[in-house]
Amino acid sequence: MKPPEHLPSPPGWTCTGCGREWPCAVKQSQLLVEFGGARAALAVYLGSCLLAAARDLPGLQLERARNRFLGWLPRRPF
Repeated sequence: MKPPEHLPSPPGWTCTGCGREWPCAVKQSQLLVEFGGARAALAVYLGSCLLAAARDLPGLQLERARNRFLGWLPRRPF
């Protein structure tokens, strides 16, 4: 059996794999591997996700959204 994919499910931006807020901890780990150290590219991707989530979730607070989508990124190369 294939493990669940941890994809975003708009408009609520929950994880299709575990039901938590996306990006969940599993997806965060996967993204770090998928982007292979390209922090800037990962930040751009997550920034575009943040903008889409902000459109879908108008009550989403800016600081909370920033932490959710970008705040977990490593400051140093991963």
